Amino acid sequence: MSVAGDERVRYQVGGMDCPSCAGKIERAVARLPGVSAVEVSVVTGALYVHGGDAASIGRQVEALGYSFDAGTTPDAVQASAGAADPHEHDHQHSHGDGHDHGAGEDSGGGHGHDHASPGGVWWKSAKARLVLLCGLAFLAAYIAVSLAPGLGQWPYLVALLTGLVPIARHAWAGVRSGSPFSIETLMTIAAVGAVFIGAMEEAAMVVLLFMIGEMLEGFAASRARESIKELTRLVPDTALRDHDGTLSEIAASALSPGDIIIARPGDRIAADGVIVDGDSEIDEAPVTGESVPRRKGPGERVFAGTINADAVLRIEVTSRAADNTIARIVRLVEEAQEAKAPTQRFIDRFAARYTPAVLVLGALVAVVPPLVAGEDWVTWIYRGLAVLLIGCPCALVISTPAAIAAGLSAGARQGLLLKGGGVLESLRRVRTIAFDKTGTLTRGRPVVTDVIPFGTEDTEAVIVRAAALERGSSHPLAQAILTRAEGLPELAAASVKAQAGKGVTGTVDGQSIALLAPRAVLAQTPEAEAHLDEAQAAAVEALHGDGKTVSVLVVDGRVAGLIALRDELRPDARPALDALKAHGVKAVMLTGDNRAAANAIAAELGITAHAELLPEDKSRIVRELQAGGGAVAKVGDGINDAPALAAADVGIAMGGGADVALETADAAALHARMGDIPAMLALSRATMTNIWQNITLALGLKGVFLVTTVLGITGLWPAILADTGATVLVTANALRLLRWQAPAERS
Repeated sequence: MSVAGDERVRYQVGGMDCPSCAGKIERAVARLPGVSAVEVSVVTGALYVHGGDAASIGRQVEALGYSFDAGTTPDAVQASAGAADPHEHDHQHSHGDGHDHGAGEDSGGGHGHDHASPGGVWWKSAKARLVLLCGLAFLAAYIAVSLAPGLGQWPYLVALLTGLVPIARHAWAGVRSGSPFSIETLMTIAAVGAVFIGAMEEAAMVVLLFMIGEMLEGFAASRARESIKELTRLVPDTALRDHDGTLSEIAASALSPGDIIIARPGDRIAADGVIVDGDSEIDEAPVTGESVPRRKGPGERVFAGTINADAVLRIEVTSRAADNTIARIVRLVEEAQEAKAPTQRFIDRFAARYTPAVLVLGALVAVVPPLVAGEDWVTWIYRGLAVLLIGCPCALVISTPAAIAAGLSAGARQGLLLKGGGVLESLRRVRTIAFDKTGTLTRGRPVVTDVIPFGTEDTEAVIVRAAALERGSSHPLAQAILTRAEGLPELAAASVKAQAGKGVTGTVDGQSIALLAPRAVLAQTPEAEAHLDEAQAAAVEALHGDGKTVSVLVVDGRVAGLIALRDELRPDARPALDALKAHGVKAVMLTGDNRAAANAIAAELGITAHAELLPEDKSRIVRELQAGGGAVAKVGDGINDAPALAAADVGIAMGGGADVALETADAAALHARMGDIPAMLALSRATMTNIWQNITLALGLKGVFLVTTVLGITGLWPAILADTGATVLVTANALRLLRWQAPAERS
C-alpha cells in the first residue's frame, strides 16, 4: 500500500520504551523512498508517516526489533473515529502491543525492550526469559570454572553469546538504518574487545546487567501506558438518555451535544453538560480533586466522570465523548509526556562521541607507527588492543546505573519513589514547586475550626445539637461535626429531614432544630424561621473571608450558633516549605478550590495561590512557570493533577492519592509527608554528585593508562587492571549512597 505524500498515516509500533527507540525508528523510516515526514510517539506507541509504502515501513521497523501493526489509518479518519468512540483511543494504544508475536521473540535482546502487552505478566515476556537464560548460563559458567579451572574463561563465552548475539544483531540493524553508534553498538564493541583480551567473564556480566536494566525500563514504560488508559474508565460506558419523554440506555460514546441525559443519585455523570433540572451535590474529586462535594442546580456546568450524590438531575450534553473533560485530560497527559520526554541517557550521548573516538584511536595506535615509522607490527597491534580494553566502557556502563540504583534504593527504603535516573537529574535543577492544596498542603478533609454560640447557648450545646442532626450522615462536613463532638454527650434526633441545598432539620429534646447554610437563613426560608442580626451576619462574612464553610444552628426559630469548617493545613507543611526556601526553591499553590479558601491557606504559608482551576488551567500555569526560567516540579494527589504532573519537569505524587497520579508522576512520596519533597531534592543532589565522581574516576583512570600504554610503559595486564579497578572504585563509591539518610526536617 502506497500513501500520498501529503497524507499523514498512523501505524502502531510495539516495544518503544524510550526516546532512543523513537529516534532509531524515525531515522530508519525517514530514509525510505517516498517518505516526506516522520513523527514518533513513545507514550502511545504511534508512528505517523507522510508518504511511503506500508510494507517497506513495516520491514524497516521490524528489522530494528520492534513489532509493527500493518493496519494503517489516515490521520483524519483516525480523528473522526476517535470522536465517534472515545474507547477507540484505548484500542489504538494497545493494538500494536497485541500483535507482538514473532517480533517479541526476535527482538528479545534488541534494545532490551519488553514487547509484551502492557497488561501482561512481565516475567513471562520474551525479554525476561532471555535475561533468565543469560543469567543461568553465567551461573553455570561460574560453577564450571570453579570446579574445573583448566577450562579457563571459555565457559563464559556461552553466557556472553546468549545475550550478545541479539544485541549485536540489532546493533547491525541500527548501523544499516542510520544509527551506527547506538548503545547496542557500544555494548557489542565492549564485549568483543573484552573477548579479544580474554576478559570474557567481565564481558558476560556487563551484558547481563545491561539486559536487566533494559528489561525493567520496558516494564516501566508499559505501566505508564496502562495508567493513561485508566483515566478513560472514569466515564461510564452507558448513559440514560431522555428523548421526548422516553428513557433509553445508550452508549456514552453515542451522545451528542443537545442530548438530555438523566443522572440518578450515585451515578457517574456520562458527559460534560449543563443542569437543566434538579439540585444535587456533585462529587467533583475526579476533576478538581476537592474533598467536599459542591451543590449545583439549573444552569450550572457538570463534568464527565463526576458523581451525582443525592438527587435526580436532567443534564443537557454540551460536548461529545471525544471532547469531554476526561478525554481532554488524557490528551493533556500524553502531549505533556511527549513534550518532556526524559533526557537522553548519559551513556547514549557519551557513546555517540566516545565509541567512534576509541575505535579510531585504537586503529591509529595499531597501524600508524608501523606504517609511518616502520615499527614492529606485533608490538603496536598489542598496544592497539590495550587501547581498546582501556576504552572498554565497562566502568561507565556499570558505575552510573550503580549510583542511580543505590540512590533509588536509599530513597525507596524511606518512602521516596523516583522513576529513574532522569528524575534524579531533573530534581537537581528544580527552582519552583507547584503544590496542590487539598490532601497535599492540607489534610484533605474538613475539620471544625470555630464554634460561635449566641444567646444563652454554649459551645458544647451547639456542637451536641448539630451532631444529633448529622448522626448517620456520610457527608464530609457531617463527619467533621461528629468528629468534633466525640467525647461529648449524645442526643437523639427525631423527624430528621435533609433539605436539598439548605441543610437538615429535626427535633431534639422536643425542640425544633435546624442546621442550615447561611443563604437559607438570609433568604428567610420556611425551614429557617429565624434571621441573622447584623453582628451574626458580620461573623458569617468574616468566617467566609477566611475560606471557611459556615453552618447556622437554629433552635426554635432563633439563631443559636455558628459552626465553621475548613480543610486545615497539615502540620508538616510549613517546615517543608521553609526547608525548600532554604534550598532556594520557590513554592506556589495550584488548586481547584474556591479563591477565599485558597488565599487563606496561602496567606498562612506565605506563598502565592492560583485558585478555581480546572486540570488544563493547572497545566497551563506550570508551562508559564517553566517559561519564566528554571525547572518546575508539580506535587499533587488527584486525577485532576495528572496533566500538570506530566507537564512539569518533575511530577511528584503524594502517597495515598489516585493511582493515575502515581503512575503519571515521575516520583511519589509514598508516606505522604510534606518533608519528603525537600528530601527528594537532597537525594537528587547527593546522587548526581556521586555520579560525577564516578565519571571522573572512570575517565581519569582510563586517561592515565591510555597515555602510559601508548608510551609503552604499561601493557594489557595493567590495562585490564585499569578497567577492572575503575569498575571496583566507582561501584564502591556508588554503594555509599545506600547509607544516605533524609534530612531531619521531613519527619
